[in-house]
Amino acid sequence: MHAKSIKLLNKAVADELSAVHQYMYFHFHCDDQGYDLLANLFKRTAIAEMMHIEKLADRILFLKGELEMKASTEVEKFINVEEMLKLAAKMEEDSAKEYNLWANECAANADSISKQLFESLVAEEEVHYNQYDTELDNLKKFGDNYLALQSIERSKVRDTPIAGTQN
Repeated sequence: MHAKSIKLLNKAVADELSAVHQYMYFHFHCDDQGYDLLANLFKRTAIAEMMHIEKLADRILFLKGELEMKASTEVEKFINVEEMLKLAAKMEEDSAKEYNLWANECAANADSISKQLFESLVAEEEVHYNQYDTELDNLKKFGDNYLALQSIERSKVRDTPIAGTQN
């Protein structure tokens, strides 16, 4: 009865798994380059995407479907911050568009709960898109200075003695 919904929910799981992998890859590289703010943004988004997977999985299992845990794409391997942000924004924008369409398909198949789930995911993906779009704007406005400030901030934190210790 809910075969179409289960198929769409599993497609969403695959996309979310891909996003988790991609964002953690970006997190590790931003962290390695000293860009703490961006590293943390990618990590927080990956965690949010994991929560999406959990909601989707719960729905699939409720509908008595088989949960597929296969990422839809391979990780794109580059470490240029602007490219990272552009890809992240595109991924979030694409997810929001797809989930909107899939919400409508679920509604057409008399599955209002899956429809509501997809609608809630659209709202969350749009928040993620906005965060990456803002970071891209900051990078365009401030250029390499924006990234340098993040590295300098990390240096300050790492050079600050911990209370009760000696340098």
